[in-house]
Amino acid sequence: MRKIGALEAGGTKMVLGIFTEAGEELDRLTLPTLTPDETIPSMRVFFDQHAVDALGIASFGPVSLDPAAPDYGSVTSTPKPGWRDYPLLSALRGERAIPCAFDTDVNAAALAEAEMGAAKGLTDAVYVTVGTGIGGGIFSGGMLVHGLLHPEIGHMLLRPHPDDPNPHGVCPYHDGCVEGLASGPALGARFGDAKNLPDDHLAFMLEADYLAQMCVNLILTVSPKMIILGGGVMQRSVLFPLIRARTVELLNGYVQSPAILKHIDEYIVPPALYPISGLWGAYLLGKKVLQEQ
Repeated sequence: MRKIGALEAGGTKMVLGIFTEAGEELDRLTLPTLTPDETIPSMRVFFDQHAVDALGIASFGPVSLDPAAPDYGSVTSTPKPGWRDYPLLSALRGERAIPCAFDTDVNAAALAEAEMGAAKGLTDAVYVTVGTGIGGGIFSGGMLVHGLLHPEIGHMLLRPHPDDPNPHGVCPYHDGCVEGLASGPALGARFGDAKNLPDDHLAFMLEADYLAQMCVNLILTVSPKMIILGGGVMQRSVLFPLIRARTVELLNGYVQSPAILKHIDEYIVPPALYPISGLWGAYLLGKKVLQEQ
C-alpha cells in the first residue's frame, strides 16, 4: 500500500495527514507553527515514521511555485518571524527521493473543494479563507492558477467604508487591502474580540462590505462559477446573507447571470470540507504527483 503524506502549513498551526491513494486517512497530527527549528523536526519524524511514498505540501505564502526557480518550494516574503525565505519543501523532503508537490494552502483548498467539496463538478471556482490572514486560490478551466507568482487575493485594494474607524487597515505592506481591512486581526484592532459582538454590530456591516467588494472584483475579473468563503471569521453565519446582498447591490445589475440574480445563496457559499480543505488539497497534490511518477 502506497502512502501519501499531506501538510497544510498555516501561520498558526501545521496540520499533517497520512492518506492511502484512495483517500483513506490513516493518521493526523496538528502542531503549532513556531519557528522552523522548533516545528520542522517533529514534522519530519511524523512523515519518516509512516514511510510516505509521496508528499503534498499546501503552505501559507507568499511562496515560490516555479519549479525552475532556485528557491522553489520556499516561503518567501511572509511577515511571520523565522519563516521568511525558508526552504520548506527541501527541509521536509530531506534526503528522501520521493515525488513532492508544492502549492499555496488556498490553492490546495480550491482544488479540494472543486474535486470533492462545494464546487464538485465545476470547472471554475474561487476559494477564499478569511481568518488570521486572507488568501485565495483560483481554480479556472479545471486547473489551478499560478501565473507570475500565485493569486494574492488578500492584498487586493478596496475602497474604505465611510464609517470605518480604521480605514487604513492593519496590513504592514498595503494601505486598505482586503487582509488589512477584513481579517481577524483587522476586526480585533477596531472592536476587540468580535465573538462577543451582536450580529447587528457595525463590525459585521463593515466586514460584509469589504468581502462583498472582494467578491465583486473576483466576479468581474476571474468570472468564477462559485465563490467559497472559509476560515474562522466566516463562522459568524450572519456574514453570508450580508455579503450576498451587498455583492448584488454593488454589481447593480451589470452581471446578467441567474447565478447572481436568482441563486446568489448557491453562488457565495461556505466550504464543504472546512476546516481541513487545505489538508485534503495537499493529499490531492501528493496523489497527482505520485501517479504521474
